[in-house]
Amino acid sequence: MDGDKGRDHEKSTRGDSTSTFSNLFQLPTTLTLSAMASSSLLLPLSLTLLSLLSTLSSAYKSSLTLPVTKDDSTHQYLTSLSYGTPVESANFVLDLAGSSLWIDCASRNTPSSSLAPIFHRSVRCLTAKGPEIETHRWLSSLANPVDQDQACQISAENSVTGKRVAEGELVEDLFEPSHQLLFTCSPSLLLNGLATGAKGMVGLDRSRTSFSSQIFHSLGTQRKITLCLSPSSGVVQFGNTAQDSQPGSEILRSLTFTPLLTNPDQTHPSISVNSVKINGKKVSFDAPLGGGAQLSTVVPYTTLQTSIYANFESAYSKAASVLNMTRVDPVSPFGLCFASNGVGSSQVGPNVPVIDLVLQSEMVKWSIYGRNSMVQVSDDVMCLGFVDGGENPRNPIVIGGYQLEDVLVQFDFDTSMVGFSPSLLTRHASCSDFKSGSDARSVSV
Repeated sequence: MDGDKGRDHEKSTRGDSTSTFSNLFQLPTTLTLSAMASSSLLLPLSLTLLSLLSTLSSAYKSSLTLPVTKDDSTHQYLTSLSYGTPVESANFVLDLAGSSLWIDCASRNTPSSSLAPIFHRSVRCLTAKGPEIETHRWLSSLANPVDQDQACQISAENSVTGKRVAEGELVEDLFEPSHQLLFTCSPSLLLNGLATGAKGMVGLDRSRTSFSSQIFHSLGTQRKITLCLSPSSGVVQFGNTAQDSQPGSEILRSLTFTPLLTNPDQTHPSISVNSVKINGKKVSFDAPLGGGAQLSTVVPYTTLQTSIYANFESAYSKAASVLNMTRVDPVSPFGLCFASNGVGSSQVGPNVPVIDLVLQSEMVKWSIYGRNSMVQVSDDVMCLGFVDGGENPRNPIVIGGYQLEDVLVQFDFDTSMVGFSPSLLTRHASCSDFKSGSDARSVSV
């Protein structure tokens, strides 16, 4: 990714970056007065200071930060939640496009005594069903006394496999430290295709009953998700990030922003990609790029509709030949692979053609360097981490998790904008600088 701001900081050391990152994701602390004068003459001043501190404190409401790890076999990103009575911890797959939190409730070692059903007649049931149900039909069903005591039946989807079930039940339970959240108890079969040990999925889209929306409401904070993925460990934060006066705020100030596309029928995060450049040369496509590019944490590599991919692959191959890169037989699922021998490297990965996704204007672009464009499949072969998504995909362009790694991405649902930093490798840092035991990893929901 690219941006004009923040370049003065690119030569900072890794040690400084680690400290900066810890401050960036540190939860805001409550401001206190360490000492107050006892003289009654200072009382008006004291009250003024207390009022100011109260205002500042309310301006920076609490946030929630969760650890994120990557499963090597499935390339899925996982976070850990602790819930129920007694409290049990479990791993869940993160899904930026997911509309809910669903859990295989039968996988608990001990049934939760604090689990409470949501009944069909409740407004929360109607809210959770969203567009799946017509309001007048739901209201008319309330006249049936049998329906009133039934559990709220709600569907759940495994977005990795596309499997969808209708027999889930909407419930609520206590999540640490003190959040009462709605989720769907789903059949165990829905776990098929998820990382080993995962017990469900955490949806982060703009739906009212998604995990993120419920956390925003519980915390009373701004609707912001700040995501930092890595091949090993990273973080996701809900709510406010660092204050402007804190170290690390320059990373947030370096973000390049582009509008989130708004579509009444879709709540997953998408952005507009107007064109693509490879080493500064614009790629010619058979038709204008349209429909938006979805950002995904469940799709491992960026997928392109077949005709888009064909033109993209051809243009990249030509740019690679200029650099004397040797093409070799493709390795599934990739369509374009090269010999690693003779390809130099830098702090942003292999020295290969740079891919620019041009957004709302020629001045706003998302630059993808070798670290996020090339996948090392063996000691001798590396492949372009963009794949053919088929003739008629739901979205013509889906930006996958690999392209999001070691980039700070912030979704601001209040302003309908998404911001992204240049590759953190340009700062000699990465999202894995959040190590076990830091503030970001010690917080559980």
